[in-house]
Amino acid sequence: MVLVGTEHVRWLAEPSLTRPVLIAGFTGWNDAGDASSVALRTMIEAWGADALAEIDPEPFTDFATVRPQVKLDNDRQRSIVWPTVGVWSVSLPGTDVILVLGPEPALRWRSFSEQILGICDRYGVTMAVSLGALLADVPHSRPVQLIGTATDDTLIERFELQRSQYEGPTGIVGVLHDALHRADLATASLWAAVPGYASQVPSPKAAMALVERACTMIGTPAPLQALATGAAEYDARVAALIGDDDDMAEYLSRLEEIADDVNTDDTTSIDVAEPVDPEELMNEVEQFLREQE
Repeated sequence: MVLVGTEHVRWLAEPSLTRPVLIAGFTGWNDAGDASSVALRTMIEAWGADALAEIDPEPFTDFATVRPQVKLDNDRQRSIVWPTVGVWSVSLPGTDVILVLGPEPALRWRSFSEQILGICDRYGVTMAVSLGALLADVPHSRPVQLIGTATDDTLIERFELQRSQYEGPTGIVGVLHDALHRADLATASLWAAVPGYASQVPSPKAAMALVERACTMIGTPAPLQALATGAAEYDARVAALIGDDDDMAEYLSRLEEIADDVNTDDTTSIDVAEPVDPEELMNEVEQFLREQE
């Protein structure tokens, strides 16, 4: 792997890691229903991951868009909490993991990707997986649909992923994957489909699907218990949002019929949420990206 600098990385620890996997997610447009950020935060907290590093937000963040927060301590002293991308590490049964979570950088994406590459190079990362979520025409009352893409033929065959055919505007996830791929690192991207009509409702159900699929790929038990209660309550919360709106009820019924028809054609019995119609979901991703400025 090409050696790269980490001049904007502030190291907080020096753990001993063996061939770790990197899992990354960012808040922002690629975090519909807070699904990917909740998934990362759940893994960090449930696994008891230790802080490894922070990436200085100053060169990469538009603070007028992602503003720092003023906090008061117990003595009522004010301090500024900056929107920083954090890095954690943990050793688990089956693998070591490095987790990256923070706001999507607005500036200098190539330089930001170099910081991630530097972290990967320092600890000998063997595979990188990004988590994201998008709004789509899917019903909340059915299993979460996931779509997975990869650049490595081995990953595509092993985990039944797809090779993306997308052309058009991209975000930090696309830029980061390109940088990792050019550094000869195997990468995969998982996206959860979140109902567009419930875009303002956080979806622990989608987060749970991302956690389960990611952990299956990296070969370690998934910390699902932390999300189980919220996922169980999600359907009821969205149903209450729809209420007595007849038009929404009819729209939801059509979505459920489509989902059920696809599930009927799928004879494979699986426990984790799998992409029941990958081509259609990929089209959703591509259309969503094209509509971004």
